[in-house]
Amino acid sequence: MKINSVTVYRQWQPFASGTYTCSGGRSAEGFDSTIVRVDADDGLVGWGEMAPLGSFYDPSFVGGAREGLRLLAPLVIGLDPRETNAINAVLDLHLNGHPYAKSALDMACWDLAARSADLPLAEALGGRFASTIDLYRSVSQDTPDAMAAQAAQYVADGYRRIQIKVGLDPDEDVDRMDAVLAVLPAGTVVYADANAAWQPAQVRHFLRRTRHLDYTLEQPCASYDNNLAIRAACDRPLVLDESIDSVGTLLRAHADHLVDGITIKIARVGGITKARLIRDLAVNLGLQVTVEDTGGAQIDTAAMAHMSVSTPNQSRTHTVDFHNWVTVANGVADLRCENGTMTAPEAVGLGVEVDVAALGEPVLLVR
Repeated sequence: MKINSVTVYRQWQPFASGTYTCSGGRSAEGFDSTIVRVDADDGLVGWGEMAPLGSFYDPSFVGGAREGLRLLAPLVIGLDPRETNAINAVLDLHLNGHPYAKSALDMACWDLAARSADLPLAEALGGRFASTIDLYRSVSQDTPDAMAAQAAQYVADGYRRIQIKVGLDPDEDVDRMDAVLAVLPAGTVVYADANAAWQPAQVRHFLRRTRHLDYTLEQPCASYDNNLAIRAACDRPLVLDESIDSVGTLLRAHADHLVDGITIKIARVGGITKARLIRDLAVNLGLQVTVEDTGGAQIDTAAMAHMSVSTPNQSRTHTVDFHNWVTVANGVADLRCENGTMTAPEAVGLGVEVDVAALGEPVLLVR
């Protein structure tokens, strides 16, 4: 099997709930998604998707992703999409860094490889441990009352895991935490996610003032060293997200006894190939693992679902139903969401029947 064409599309995906705001008042109105189609010479097709959360969240840029694909797409013509490690070696040789630009292309190769084996992606990744995944929902930054109302609606919609966006003034964030937790039913899993916005002194202040609350703290500081500096003061589970960009960082965090869990974003690390390696290593190190991404619709959500259900039960935390965040679709997939859980597709590959007409004209075609 050989790749004989790569096609790139753009899809704007507005948020159904309006503006999404995280730490520091940074916000986005939707996902600017890049979708990659890989065609093989035997007629099979694979799909991948990458969508950054604005230009502020990760060191990724949607324009850079598409320009990166102009460089990378010709390099994979004639290669076997099933040889994902070899393809990644070619991508990394010719483009140093910029993992987000490689992610959708790598994902499309995995989709194609799984289809060629007549397997769902979860089975191609080693097999599924569950048929559904727990979901969390993010409560974006607002006034305490508005955030409490938003959280109450998510609970009414069936979500039992809530991520509260903090990372502004610590005292105001304590008010946000108190307001949201007051409306959550007993047993709700709560994460306080600062999205790397605080300095160590602010984290320590927040921790002192929230000792009466039950939650997991997620990525309080931007730099690795600053997160390490507050570990001794953190008497609750600590999860790193933005810092987890490679196997090397994971190994360092484990050796430093810094983390109880990690969040792996597929685009941040460069696609499914590298996300799988980090995931499997974290599982073997005894860490809790969340597999998700920076954004997208059905294609990307399906990839997150397959990677999540192929994570062992004792290590898997939750993921996110991005296809329900946005007002447009890029395909049809069995991603049913009920009672705070999501189904992982059982059809071959990603299990997504892509709606090509919804994608418009390609922005790039390489044969």
